[in-house]
Amino acid sequence: MNAPTHDDVSDHLILFVLWVVVFSFASQVMIVAPILTRIAEQLSVTTGLLGTLITAYAFAVGMFALVAGPISDRVGRRRILLAGSAMMTVALAAHGFVESFAMLFGVRAFAGAAGGILNGAAIAYVGDYFPRERRGWASGWVMSGLAAGQIAGIPLGIVLADAFGFRAPFVAFAVVMGIASVLVWRFVPQPETQRAEAPLSVRTAIEEYTDLLRRPGVGAASLMFALVFLSFPLYIAYLPLWLETTLGATGGTIALLFFVGGVGNVLAGPEAGRLSDSVGRKPVIVGASLVVTLVILVTPFVAADLWPIYVVFFVAMALFASRGSSFQALLTELVPGDHRGSLMSLTAATGQIGFAIGGALAGVVFTAFGPGYFANAALAAAGCLVLGVVAWRYLPDTAIGSTADTTNERGSLATPSRSLTEIACRQSSDALCGPYQEAGHMITSHDKDP
Repeated sequence: MNAPTHDDVSDHLILFVLWVVVFSFASQVMIVAPILTRIAEQLSVTTGLLGTLITAYAFAVGMFALVAGPISDRVGRRRILLAGSAMMTVALAAHGFVESFAMLFGVRAFAGAAGGILNGAAIAYVGDYFPRERRGWASGWVMSGLAAGQIAGIPLGIVLADAFGFRAPFVAFAVVMGIASVLVWRFVPQPETQRAEAPLSVRTAIEEYTDLLRRPGVGAASLMFALVFLSFPLYIAYLPLWLETTLGATGGTIALLFFVGGVGNVLAGPEAGRLSDSVGRKPVIVGASLVVTLVILVTPFVAADLWPIYVVFFVAMALFASRGSSFQALLTELVPGDHRGSLMSLTAATGQIGFAIGGALAGVVFTAFGPGYFANAALAAAGCLVLGVVAWRYLPDTAIGSTADTTNERGSLATPSRSLTEIACRQSSDALCGPYQEAGHMITSHDKDP
């Protein structure tokens, strides 16, 4: 069968397929934290060692993401989505045969390799397919697959782990990812966007990443991704275990907690993305980062009962989603389409470095002070605060939705649109932009629209 074309499918159907990919991809990552206790019991592993499962996955994602990015800029997002989702299906199914911690460590690394290929592909596709003034909205809906993972995937995974062992959730997500692979093959067309033409080699890949880091905002975005992924496992990895040891929380209680957090995520993500389409990405990112810093710090002090934890977790997940949808949309606008895959992979790699450090550090800190959760929360909050400062100082500050923008019947821009960095540099004399737009590259009328 030939690949589908733009005329074969609607935008909403494409968003749904990407949503299913993100749902199954995110669920298999997030399920690890709530079932750490079951893994420890069934494989006779010490608590402090469990965080290395996150590290193994994250390291593999980072390494393979750097390889997949330049490839996707040349072969197209559709092929990367197909390859990544198929490989992830096999990796998740392999969890069903795990018999030791060493085997689980290896299988999580295998899943990380698949995740490296798949990581960022859905958002890069949004950047290729949707016009700039709709990317916040589209990114919000695609990333709401994360929320659905919390609302349905994680609670279901916890129930399966309690009933059939820790392997069961991964096998279940393998089935969902397999369905997602079929949907990508059947309904997702290759976007009509510019592709990189330079031959693929180690040298060209290094040169491409070096060039990316010279562009305004890319270095800051990479650092921000590292901070996002450093903070998240510090906040969430040992929260379920802490609640079990301090408040006697059960598997059902933890499932409900993630359900509540997922509701906050799905309600806030698309609306925050839509807001960023109007007021700009930066105000939403900075505001959400600063507020979530306070919410994380509050978490250890509201544990007199479970219901305040539900409220705080709801707000925290809503703020994470608000920051995430706006940040992902911003990434699609920092570079043109023929470099977008490399940018998404670069930020994914730096993010996974942060995730690997955060996952390992979470176990060390929790064990050293514990079991005590305040140190984990304090470090997570510090990461969010620094992220907000970096975003405020170094991200381009633009408002999107210029009255000069017009759209055609498919929603694409009828006239070339200025990139986010072009607008930012023309409106600011900040040293980040330098004397010329695009860090020395003068944008002309012949430049491609991102």
